[in-house]
Amino acid sequence: MGIDAELLLDRRALRRKLSFWRVVGIGGLIVAAGAVGWRAAGGGGGLGGVRPQIARITIDGFIAGSEKTRELMKRVGESRAVSGVVVSINSPGGTTTGSEELFRNLRQLAEKKPVVAFVDGTAASGAYITALAADHIVARETSLVGSIGVLFQYPEVSGLLDKVGVKVEEVKSAPLKAEPSPFHATSPEARAALQSIIGDTYGWFKGLVAERRGMNPQQLAAVSDGRVFSGRQSVPLKLVDELGGERQAVEWLEREKGVAKDLPVRDWKPTSDRSFGFLSAAALGADLLGYGEFASRLRAASDETATLVRGGLLAVWRPGAAPAP
Repeated sequence: MGIDAELLLDRRALRRKLSFWRVVGIGGLIVAAGAVGWRAAGGGGGLGGVRPQIARITIDGFIAGSEKTRELMKRVGESRAVSGVVVSINSPGGTTTGSEELFRNLRQLAEKKPVVAFVDGTAASGAYITALAADHIVARETSLVGSIGVLFQYPEVSGLLDKVGVKVEEVKSAPLKAEPSPFHATSPEARAALQSIIGDTYGWFKGLVAERRGMNPQQLAAVSDGRVFSGRQSVPLKLVDELGGERQAVEWLEREKGVAKDLPVRDWKPTSDRSFGFLSAAALGADLLGYGEFASRLRAASDETATLVRGGLLAVWRPGAAPAP
């Protein structure tokens, strides 16, 4: 019995030791995870533990504007760890308001950090507005750039309603109220009003290009008819500054902005602000199954669907539907 009692006491002591070290280990993991997150967010800017870096901000998919993206730009601008910023762009554009917001946020960031844009695929319409915010634009030779124009699309389903025997009645305060309507053909007056808005926004877009890229009226006219250009075509047209990849963008920061050489390039991402709907759920499932690229496309579709429901002008490039000047 004495031996059994000693064994029982030894086991209890061993369990207490194991419990203690488990708590210590879990606590250490929590502290380590917090430190990694803090460092990744640029925390403790003046402390020696945060290594200087170049921040990579990725703009892809449909551009609709986001408070989280504005907060991201602010964090990057305030981080003492960030010496320069590479904006990696692969997007067909989005809403004009979302693109304008992104442009202005990037210009505010450029007042604090040197910013270079890298077109890693497509920078069309609203995405090209994004690239204009940088002080230097690098594109791959086969990238698609441009599509300078504005688009407003809406369905007109009166023919379908006639076939199914549905008629929509309306009473409104003035002829142009709630125009255009999907329930009847667009009147000449409504079309003229829409064209006026399109023309004004298109003029704003062209003025931005002329100002940021230093183009004269002839140069601007050559690139602002809504078409896209390859990266190779874009250099002589002054849409981009040089051909290359992210390495060339970083080298420009080092050469022209005095950024230290061989700094690591770190991804900075906004916190998620997506509404969780069917497409979001499908994207999450695709992520869990390892289909990352498909998940990204589903999220882009979710963003675009939500934006189209809200409505508004588009600065977006779609094959077969070039923006109209």
